[in-house]
Amino acid sequence: MDARSHLHEALESAVSRVLRALFRVLLRHAMSYTAFEDLARRVYVDVAMKDFSIEGKKPSISRASILSGLTRKEVGRLLELRTAPDDPAQGERYNRASRVLTGWVRDPDFLNDKGEPMALAIEGPHGFTALVRRHSGDMPARAVLDELLRVGAVRWQDGQHVALQTRAYVPARSAPDKLDILGVDVAELIATIDHNIQNGDLDPRFQRKVMYEAVPDGALPAFRKLSAHQAQALLERLDAWLQTHDSVPGTTEAGGTPCTRVGLGIYYYEEPVVPPCEGEAR
Repeated sequence: MDARSHLHEALESAVSRVLRALFRVLLRHAMSYTAFEDLARRVYVDVAMKDFSIEGKKPSISRASILSGLTRKEVGRLLELRTAPDDPAQGERYNRASRVLTGWVRDPDFLNDKGEPMALAIEGPHGFTALVRRHSGDMPARAVLDELLRVGAVRWQDGQHVALQTRAYVPARSAPDKLDILGVDVAELIATIDHNIQNGDLDPRFQRKVMYEAVPDGALPAFRKLSAHQAQALLERLDAWLQTHDSVPGTTEAGGTPCTRVGLGIYYYEEPVVPPCEGEAR
């Protein structure tokens, strides 16, 4: 087998794994294959037009047809049905809300004597508006509050104070909100892997995991607790560093230095072993 055939075999295997995980989500939410295929065709053409044009030349239907394998007529039809551009506000809303929650559990000005997040009045030096101003830049406090209430991260307490419900921006109520996170986070992970495939020798981006194949079920509660605690602590330290270097999104720093959207994500994964593992943990 030559190198090119081996590459295509590896790519097919990788895409198959990604699609299996994705198709479980699609089938669970009643998206038919026909709907998926139509969406895939549109996005395929959109990416070919936007990301694979020849430098100095205007993107063309002919080139998108060559890259995608679709006919020029089909590419033209799909361009007329082109999906709306990705909404940058989606990822920004997610990130700003996360930063407010992280600040709430870390910033001593918003903690009680026991080091726990206080219920906050809307105004005042230690109020919710002050929290948002310190940890979310120029976002209106009301917009952040509405978003956190909507996803179940906070609740009203006695009608005058806002109390923390969860320490992370993970929507507890709305399936559409959780699917938004699927679109943001999985796309970012794939983009990092793609970067490392293309540029990993010269400019690698961090991408690691730990995985063991036969951990007894009885040990899982302890590891879930340990991993959640240590992962949250690491993310809070990184958040504190990024906060001191952050500027208003969409602008440049003084002197014209370009700004970049940057982050680091952690996830937990488990699945049953078939057949069940035997013996004691090592």
